[in-house]
Amino acid sequence: MSEEPQDQDAPQPQQPLEPAKKANSHHGNAEYGAGDLEHLSDLEHVRERPSMYIGDTTARGLHHLVYEVVDNSIDEAMAGHATTVSVQINVDGSITVEDDGRGIPTEKHEQLSEQMDREVSTLEGVMTVLKFGGKFSKGAYQTSGGLHGVGVTVVNFLSEWAETEVARDGHLHHQEYERGVPKGPVRRVGASSKRGTKTTFKPDPQIFQTTKYVYATLQKRLQELAFLNKGVRITITDARTNESDAFLYEDGIREFVKHLNRASDPAHEEILFVEGEAEGVSLEVALQYSGEFTENVHTYVNNISTHEGGTHLSGFRSALTRTINNYGKKEGLFKDLTPSGEDVREGLTAVISCRVPHPQFEGQTKTKLGNSEVEGIVNSLFGDYLQKFFEENPKTAKQIVKKGVLAAEARESARKARQLVRERKGALSGAGLPGKLRDCSSKEVDKCELYLVEGDSAGGSAEGGRIREFQAILPLRGKIINAYKSRETKVLENQEVRSMIAAIGAGIGQEQDVSKRRYGRVVIMTDADVDGSHIRTLLLTFFYRQMYDLVAKGHVYVAQPPLFRVRKGKQVQYVQTDEEMKTQLLDLGLGDSVFDAGDGLVVEGEQMTRLVRTLAAMEEALIALERRGISLKLHAVRQDPESGRLPAYHVFLGADEHWFFDRESLDQFVKEQEEAAGGELLVDGGPTPSIPESEPAGEIEESGDTDAGDANGAESNGVAALNAKRLRIVELHEVRTINTLLGDLREMGFEIGALIPQDRTGEEGSRYRVIRGENETGLEDLRALPGAIRSAGEKGLQITRFKGLGEMNAEELRETTLDPANRTLLKVSMEDAGAADDLFRVLMGDQVEPRRDFIQKHALDVKNLDV
Repeated sequence: MSEEPQDQDAPQPQQPLEPAKKANSHHGNAEYGAGDLEHLSDLEHVRERPSMYIGDTTARGLHHLVYEVVDNSIDEAMAGHATTVSVQINVDGSITVEDDGRGIPTEKHEQLSEQMDREVSTLEGVMTVLKFGGKFSKGAYQTSGGLHGVGVTVVNFLSEWAETEVARDGHLHHQEYERGVPKGPVRRVGASSKRGTKTTFKPDPQIFQTTKYVYATLQKRLQELAFLNKGVRITITDARTNESDAFLYEDGIREFVKHLNRASDPAHEEILFVEGEAEGVSLEVALQYSGEFTENVHTYVNNISTHEGGTHLSGFRSALTRTINNYGKKEGLFKDLTPSGEDVREGLTAVISCRVPHPQFEGQTKTKLGNSEVEGIVNSLFGDYLQKFFEENPKTAKQIVKKGVLAAEARESARKARQLVRERKGALSGAGLPGKLRDCSSKEVDKCELYLVEGDSAGGSAEGGRIREFQAILPLRGKIINAYKSRETKVLENQEVRSMIAAIGAGIGQEQDVSKRRYGRVVIMTDADVDGSHIRTLLLTFFYRQMYDLVAKGHVYVAQPPLFRVRKGKQVQYVQTDEEMKTQLLDLGLGDSVFDAGDGLVVEGEQMTRLVRTLAAMEEALIALERRGISLKLHAVRQDPESGRLPAYHVFLGADEHWFFDRESLDQFVKEQEEAAGGELLVDGGPTPSIPESEPAGEIEESGDTDAGDANGAESNGVAALNAKRLRIVELHEVRTINTLLGDLREMGFEIGALIPQDRTGEEGSRYRVIRGENETGLEDLRALPGAIRSAGEKGLQITRFKGLGEMNAEELRETTLDPANRTLLKVSMEDAGAADDLFRVLMGDQVEPRRDFIQKHALDVKNLDV
């Protein structure tokens, strides 16, 4: 679900980085000429219109950046050149993706060098030039997920900073970028026994609405890629929380199907699997039927999820229906009814994975395959396999056919049930509306809203608080039927379900027609407790199963009542989240607070706001640095006296450690050492270096080559003694953030020492003071200032945390949850139908084990639990 701020249908478009040019008149410039046309560079165009390249600038687009880089590594694995891909969320929120593939070529690229009139490395071209890559011909990659030549380039352009390391042909190369612009040429750092590409990037907050990555979102996609690429090891680590997972599946998509069916009872034990190739297109299909009543088919082309299907799905469905029906007729298993395609897919879980040399996708987001030739290839390959399997396994074949027959009989029963409902109340046509519906007066469908409200008490408050012109209220009593575990006939017998169907008016299942809906939005509004969450899940399950089109076309929402009511005197404010609550307290505390820094320096007003917000922004980075075992007090000693920056690179050369402020000085050091040694230093290739007291052992990662004998072997091969001291580089990503904010503090008159408590006798009084009216608080360092301001902001406030809608009266409910000017709605999206289906199976399926595992895994994430 995606948040819909201020009741807009979609996130607000990203504003241009520069102010738009003002039009000459209301109708534009009448003298339209060449001067009115503007050419944007690739970099400018991507940053001005990022949604054209990554879909949007919300959390979805943010995570898409990672997928673009990972897809390049997976392409190396698909080509047979890589076996391991690792992803790490760094402590500062940046992302590092590394593989053991061939590495991006680093030699001079003649064509680019001629165009730019300077020597340009191929690596620089890949990172900074659109439509430049190795995937336009069959030379480098036979099949590939990234075919447009824009992936990693766009990631670079949309990052605050990025850097790439390439280990190739025995050497390690490196280049850094700031908002897509190289900070210097590609440099050779040293020798390396490794190979592959390592890309690190920090999403640009100027572009994205949020830059915080969600571990579970990345983890699911990486697990999916591991299923699709058997034998490839994919790891993900979150340095912020020390959470990690590793995926390696030797049986590939067969294990994928087993995973998808883990919460269901299989109809047959064997997972059917076929693989083949024709006309350059390779195919893998794995399937198994379960006792469920729904279809669960996942399709992929070159590892890209094609959730809108396409020709490969059409070919599969045609072959499945044809083969099952031919077998059923041949064996005399059909009586009065012949199963339809929908019937034979009931309870089917399948994964279809194609490798297509030149796939035709719909746009860069690649959601539907259009290659006409693929349909016939899949139809033939899969149909031949399934026919042979049925002949060799008659018992399993008859189980599958009989399941289709039962589904056909149930479909006929459901048709009669729907007809009966129509004849009695017109529920599916919308002709007869439920008596408890408090309808709105407007007839403008897109403007009208239907609120599904939990319970009569909340329904009463909603009735009193609604805007009658365009808001309708439908109270629901108790928990509705579990639509996942019940056939359509059983679902239609539920009174609450029938009331919803009648009120919405669009019908259900295959007969659903969204154009006949009576409301532009259907809004689920439940309490924030356990029962409310359960009812919300049941409602979402119902919509997902029986009104899929309503969800897919963006008509289903979830209301977000506020968590807090903040009262100060007669003034009342409502707050949605804990994070917003902290921000509100900071704002309130800043209102009339003054900071006395001593020596005559007093900070107040706008400068006070700037100081506190800078310190609050720095706190997370400082905590990340200290988690490494590096105290700010010790690190401050290494500060550059001229620039005020802290070292961002911790380098080990044998047992010796060194600190560097930037990559240029580090590279100069390496160059000098190599000149002294008479050869290249070996980077990341030897034993783990000794660790000083300031650096915990957990920070030094395995280098992949820890045999101490390598050094002796190198010396025996004639490499200089110094070269046996392997080079290990640890980049402190969070120091980039700290250095930027230290510069801001310096502009306000504060040096790094103000952040560090001083040794004091206790007789001098507090080092700093926060004054708010007659109240005064003493502080020993600047880092304590945001907390002191929040505490000051909380004084005089009455803060109430809401648990349910019933705790609000009609006026409060209208002001906080119903009024379009103030409310927050979450739009329910179907961007990842597979993930939704999997979650429904785990939470609503017959198997207890997966549900228990889910609860145990997420138990520590629960913040507010009603018991």
